[in-house]
Amino acid sequence: MTEIRWHGRGGQGSFTASKLLGVSVALYGGKYALAFPSFGPERRGAPVLAFTRIDGKKIYDRSEIRKCDFIVVLDETLFSESFFDDLKENGRIIVNSADKEFYAKYDSKRITVVDASSVALEILGKPITNTAMLGALVAVSDIVDLEAVEKGMAVFLKGELLKKNIEVVQRTFLQCREAVS
Repeated sequence: MTEIRWHGRGGQGSFTASKLLGVSVALYGGKYALAFPSFGPERRGAPVLAFTRIDGKKIYDRSEIRKCDFIVVLDETLFSESFFDDLKENGRIIVNSADKEFYAKYDSKRITVVDASSVALEILGKPITNTAMLGALVAVSDIVDLEAVEKGMAVFLKGELLKKNIEVVQRTFLQCREAVS
Protein backbone atom coordinates (compact mmCIF):
# COMPACT_ATOMS: atom_id res chain seq x y z
CA MET A 1 0.00 0.00 0.00
CA THR A 2 1.20 3.50 -0.84
CA GLU A 3 0.40 6.08 1.81
CA ILE A 4 0.62 9.84 1.33
CA ARG A 5 0.16 12.59 3.92
CA TRP A 6 -0.55 16.14 2.76
CA HIS A 7 0.30 19.13 5.01
CA GLY A 8 -1.24 22.46 4.13
CA ARG A 9 -3.27 25.33 5.41
CA GLY A 10 -7.00 25.80 5.07
CA GLY A 11 -7.73 27.19 1.62
CA GLN A 12 -4.60 25.82 -0.08
CA GLY A 13 -6.35 22.73 -1.39
CA SER A 14 -4.59 19.89 0.44
CA PHE A 15 -7.73 17.77 0.51
CA THR A 16 -8.53 18.66 -3.09
CA ALA A 17 -5.08 17.44 -4.16
CA SER A 18 -5.62 14.25 -2.18
CA LYS A 19 -8.98 13.71 -3.92
CA LEU A 20 -7.56 14.50 -7.36
CA LEU A 21 -4.84 11.90 -6.85
CA GLY A 22 -7.35 9.36 -5.57
CA VAL A 23 -9.72 9.85 -8.50
CA SER A 24 -6.85 9.71 -10.99
CA VAL A 25 -5.59 6.44 -9.56
CA ALA A 26 -9.03 4.84 -9.15
CA LEU A 27 -10.48 5.82 -12.53
CA TYR A 28 -7.39 5.86 -14.74
CA GLY A 29 -4.60 4.09 -12.86
CA GLY A 30 -6.14 0.67 -12.28
CA LYS A 31 -5.87 0.72 -8.48
CA TYR A 32 -8.01 1.44 -5.46
CA ALA A 33 -7.67 4.73 -3.65
CA LEU A 34 -9.03 6.37 -0.54
CA ALA A 35 -8.66 10.11 0.09
CA PHE A 36 -9.80 11.78 3.28
CA PRO A 37 -9.14 14.94 5.30
CA SER A 38 -8.38 15.55 8.93
CA PHE A 39 -9.78 18.88 9.97
CA GLY A 40 -12.53 20.27 12.10
CA PRO A 41 -13.88 23.80 12.24
CA GLU A 42 -10.52 25.29 11.29
CA ARG A 43 -10.52 28.58 9.48
CA ARG A 44 -8.72 29.57 6.33
CA GLY A 45 -4.98 29.52 7.01
CA ALA A 46 -5.08 27.00 9.87
CA PRO A 47 -2.95 23.83 9.47
CA VAL A 48 -4.83 20.91 7.93
CA LEU A 49 -3.95 17.35 6.97
CA ALA A 50 -5.21 15.17 4.16
CA PHE A 51 -4.40 11.56 3.39
CA THR A 52 -4.36 9.32 0.34
CA ARG A 53 -4.03 5.54 0.41
CA ILE A 54 -3.48 3.58 -2.79
CA ASP A 55 -3.46 -0.17 -3.19
CA GLY A 56 -4.19 -3.03 -5.57
CA LYS A 57 -7.07 -4.15 -3.34
CA LYS A 58 -9.96 -2.41 -1.59
CA ILE A 59 -8.96 -0.10 1.25
CA TYR A 60 -10.93 0.08 4.46
CA ASP A 61 -8.53 1.81 6.84
CA ARG A 62 -9.48 5.48 7.32
CA SER A 63 -7.10 6.14 10.19
CA GLU A 64 -4.52 8.90 9.99
CA ILE A 65 -1.33 7.87 8.25
CA ARG A 66 1.67 7.87 10.57
CA LYS A 67 4.33 6.08 8.48
CA CYS A 68 4.28 7.53 4.98
CA ASP A 69 5.67 6.72 1.60
CA PHE A 70 5.33 10.40 0.74
CA ILE A 71 4.77 13.56 2.76
CA VAL A 72 3.70 16.54 0.66
CA VAL A 73 4.14 19.97 2.29
CA LEU A 74 2.18 22.72 0.54
CA ASP A 75 3.30 25.42 2.96
CA GLU A 76 6.93 25.22 4.03
CA THR A 77 6.17 26.83 7.41
CA LEU A 78 4.61 23.47 8.28
CA PHE A 79 7.79 21.52 7.47
CA SER A 80 9.38 19.74 10.40
CA GLU A 81 12.55 17.67 10.56
CA SER A 82 10.48 15.14 12.49
CA PHE A 83 8.76 14.29 9.20
CA PHE A 84 11.82 12.21 8.30
CA ASP A 85 10.93 9.93 11.24
CA ASP A 86 7.46 9.52 9.73
CA LEU A 87 8.78 8.15 6.43
CA LYS A 88 8.85 4.50 5.51
CA GLU A 89 12.08 3.11 4.09
CA ASN A 90 12.65 4.83 0.72
CA GLY A 91 10.00 7.42 1.62
CA ARG A 92 10.26 10.98 0.37
CA ILE A 93 9.19 14.46 1.44
CA ILE A 94 8.13 16.95 -1.20
CA VAL A 95 8.17 20.54 0.03
CA ASN A 96 7.05 23.76 -1.59
CA SER A 97 9.83 26.31 -1.20
CA ALA A 98 11.75 28.89 -3.18
CA ASP A 99 14.74 28.33 -0.87
CA LYS A 100 16.29 25.12 -2.19
CA GLU A 101 19.57 25.89 -0.46
CA PHE A 102 17.94 25.63 2.98
CA TYR A 103 16.96 22.02 2.23
CA ALA A 104 20.33 21.09 0.67
CA LYS A 105 21.49 19.87 4.09
CA TYR A 106 19.08 16.93 3.82
CA ASP A 107 19.57 13.73 1.84
CA SER A 108 18.41 14.52 -1.71
CA LYS A 109 17.04 10.97 -2.00
CA ARG A 110 14.64 11.75 0.87
CA ILE A 111 13.49 15.27 -0.06
CA THR A 112 12.42 17.13 -3.18
CA VAL A 113 12.01 20.90 -3.18
CA VAL A 114 9.86 22.63 -5.77
CA ASP A 115 8.84 26.29 -5.98
CA ALA A 116 5.16 25.52 -6.41
CA SER A 117 4.07 28.96 -5.22
CA SER A 118 5.83 30.71 -8.12
CA VAL A 119 4.33 28.33 -10.65
CA ALA A 120 0.83 28.78 -9.19
CA LEU A 121 1.16 32.57 -9.07
CA GLU A 122 2.42 32.71 -12.64
CA ILE A 123 -0.25 30.49 -14.14
CA LEU A 124 -3.24 30.77 -11.79
CA GLY A 125 -2.60 34.26 -10.43
CA LYS A 126 -3.04 32.84 -6.89
CA PRO A 127 -0.65 31.06 -4.50
CA ILE A 128 -2.83 27.93 -4.40
CA THR A 129 -0.23 25.18 -4.71
CA ASN A 130 -2.25 21.97 -4.54
CA THR A 131 -2.08 21.00 -8.21
CA ALA A 132 1.55 22.12 -8.45
CA MET A 133 2.43 19.80 -5.58
CA LEU A 134 0.37 17.02 -7.16
CA GLY A 135 2.50 17.35 -10.30
CA ALA A 136 5.66 17.17 -8.20
CA LEU A 137 4.42 14.07 -6.36
CA VAL A 138 3.58 12.29 -9.60
CA ALA A 139 7.02 13.16 -11.01
CA VAL A 140 8.98 11.67 -8.13
CA SER A 141 6.71 8.75 -7.29
CA ASP A 142 5.42 7.00 -10.39
CA ILE A 143 2.21 6.33 -8.42
CA VAL A 144 0.21 7.12 -11.54
CA ASP A 145 1.11 8.61 -14.89
CA LEU A 146 0.65 12.25 -15.80
CA GLU A 147 -2.06 11.51 -18.36
CA ALA A 148 -4.18 9.78 -15.71
CA VAL A 149 -3.85 12.84 -13.44
CA GLU A 150 -4.93 15.15 -16.24
CA LYS A 151 -7.99 12.97 -16.88
CA GLY A 152 -8.72 12.77 -13.16
CA MET A 153 -8.58 16.54 -12.83
CA ALA A 154 -11.28 16.82 -15.51
CA VAL A 155 -13.68 15.03 -13.14
CA PHE A 156 -13.64 18.04 -10.77
CA LEU A 157 -12.41 20.97 -12.85
CA LYS A 158 -13.79 22.42 -16.07
CA GLY A 159 -13.00 25.01 -18.71
CA GLU A 160 -10.24 27.53 -18.17
CA LEU A 161 -9.68 26.40 -14.58
CA LEU A 162 -8.94 22.87 -15.78
CA LYS A 163 -6.67 24.12 -18.55
CA LYS A 164 -4.63 26.30 -16.19
CA ASN A 165 -4.34 23.60 -13.53
CA ILE A 166 -3.17 21.06 -16.11
CA GLU A 167 -0.49 23.56 -17.11
CA VAL A 168 0.51 23.90 -13.44
CA VAL A 169 0.73 20.12 -12.99
CA GLN A 170 2.77 19.70 -16.18
CA ARG A 171 5.20 22.48 -15.23
CA THR A 172 6.05 21.11 -11.78
CA PHE A 173 6.08 17.56 -13.12
CA LEU A 174 8.74 18.53 -15.67
CA GLN A 175 10.74 20.58 -13.16
CA CYS A 176 10.89 17.66 -10.72
CA ARG A 177 11.64 15.07 -13.40
CA GLU A 178 14.56 17.20 -14.61
CA ALA A 179 15.85 17.64 -11.06
CA VAL A 180 15.66 13.89 -10.31
CA SER A 181 17.29 12.82 -13.60
